[in-house]
Amino acid sequence: MADIHIEEFYKDAAVALVQLYSAFPRRVNLFVEDIAGPDEPDEFGLHSKRHMACFGTLLWLAEEGFLRYVDTIRQDALDQAVLSQEAFIRLSTPAPDTLVQELSGPGDLAGGPLPPSLKEDFSSHIHLLRTTLKNRHSLHIAQAVRATLFTNKPSY
Repeated sequence: MADIHIEEFYKDAAVALVQLYSAFPRRVNLFVEDIAGPDEPDEFGLHSKRHMACFGTLLWLAEEGFLRYVDTIRQDALDQAVLSQEAFIRLSTPAPDTLVQELSGPGDLAGGPLPPSLKEDFSSHIHLLRTTLKNRHSLHIAQAVRATLFTNKPSY
């Protein structure tokens, strides 16, 4: 990918979704610094472009219905954030098999047939996001986020 801000968007979205999934159904404060790293506002109190891009990602996820929150804490966090039902279901459901095979790290699905419950866990969108974040490969993070966010609505 050529556009670094798009790569950062995918990474920020993945980290935020993983954090919210790990806390689900509890409401948590979602801090920009926990996602994008530390930021030192300038002499006027303005945050860096990187910080504001991450904050924008969180707001976009909310506007698109992937999360809900009660309020913002300045431009530093979302207060009492939680996944929406649609996001929880998307993250919990299996991703396409071809994507799972392509993005899963070595050893994730190796070693022969897995029990159905493990196979389902290892093929979920949340597992793909966690795996790609752990491997830190920006192209794979982007593919996993696109598959999670931009697929058709799951059938319930």
